[in-house]
Amino acid sequence: MSLDALERAIASLTQDEKARLLQSLSRGMGEEFPGIESRPDVAGGEPCIVRTRIPVWVLEQARRLGTSEAELLRIYPALRASDLAHAWAYAQANRGAIDEQIRENEAA
Repeated sequence: MSLDALERAIASLTQDEKARLLQSLSRGMGEEFPGIESRPDVAGGEPCIVRTRIPVWVLEQARRLGTSEAELLRIYPALRASDLAHAWAYAQANRGAIDEQIRENEAA
C-alpha cells in the first residue's frame, strides 16, 4: 500500500480508531504513551499532556461531562488534536487510575 493510500485510509477512521492506531504505533516505537508525561514538579506528578500542565484526568472528566473535542481545543489553546488522542488512549489504558484521580479531585 502506498503512503498516499494509507493516509486516505487513516483520514476515514473515527477519532477512537485513530487513537487506537496511534497507541498501537507508539508501542511499536518503544513509547507506550507518547505525549503524556508524569513529572513530580508538574501537577503533583499526575500524568499531563507534554508542553502543558493539563492533567489527563481533567480532559477525561470534561469529556465524560459532555465537552466536545472542539470545545477542549478552544478552551485549552495549547492543546493539539493529537494531544487529545494521546489523552484518550492513556485514559482508556489506565481507567482505574484516572477514575481515582477524578474522585480525589472532586472530593478536594
